[in-house]
Amino acid sequence: MPGPPHRSGRRARGPVALLAAVALAAAAVGGGTAYAVQTLTGDDARSGGAKNVNGTSVSTGSKGTVAGVASAVSPSIVEIKATGGAGKSTGSGVIITSDGEIVTNNHVVSGASEITVQTSDGKTYQAKTVGTDSKKDLALIKLEDASGLKAASLGDSDDVQVGQEVVAIGSPEGLTGTVTSGIVSALDRDVTVSADPGQGQGQGGDGQQGPGGGWPFEFGGEQFNGDTGSSKTTYKALQTDASLNPGNSGGALIDMDGNIIGINSAMYSPSSEAAAGSSGSGSVGLGFAIPINTVKGDLGKLRAGASG
Repeated sequence: MPGPPHRSGRRARGPVALLAAVALAAAAVGGGTAYAVQTLTGDDARSGGAKNVNGTSVSTGSKGTVAGVASAVSPSIVEIKATGGAGKSTGSGVIITSDGEIVTNNHVVSGASEITVQTSDGKTYQAKTVGTDSKKDLALIKLEDASGLKAASLGDSDDVQVGQEVVAIGSPEGLTGTVTSGIVSALDRDVTVSADPGQGQGQGGDGQQGPGGGWPFEFGGEQFNGDTGSSKTTYKALQTDASLNPGNSGGALIDMDGNIIGINSAMYSPSSEAAAGSSGSGSVGLGFAIPINTVKGDLGKLRAGASG
């Protein structure tokens, strides 16, 4: 993992100088508690073809509150545990149909031979991968023998504005149903990731990937956690300061009306070297989410069994 950028001996002042002095490193939001990854996985046009949607609208009395969003949307967020020849990973997913279609990150389930899903009420299901799209880091899985689930309402990420409040729900460090909140801090951030499906699962069962223990990625012209390889892809992400941690990958970024506006996929945090060279570590990190309109545009391909 690259070290912090060169800094002069005099301490920089002001927000711009502070940002320039902070070295960012990738931290997992995707696979198991040790799985450090860069990334963080209705029939009408607006819902991108999602069927059997129940909706997760926030009640009038609690509209605009974190508690209201958590109450409305938590039943639509699941914990995913995937096992494959390369190891294990733990992530999150969003229920989009009442019979068990779930959207998550490709890096959470890539190469998995067995997928176990736990819903918010503690029920456990086996799941199969329906389709994957490594270029968008998206996957669609389907629960076996599921019905009556609460599907999420998919919003419109084109309407998202910088500064608006958001809520993130997922299973960081295996803590199912964890709720955090923040704001959208930027739009259209370019995040470049490996498009090699073989790099999805962790190595050796400990969930780690790459020489630095993290999933390879590029941001701002720099490469982190190893070489992304010759096969790579870049997506436009929503940036948020809502706290994300290992296991949040594939979980939901939600607006204050209870609509899913993004799929959480990546996180940056100050490197230990940068933190040691300053009086404080600053923010714990910046999170990134795949816009929900990107997801909706990919659902037809995923349902058709896309692989790659």
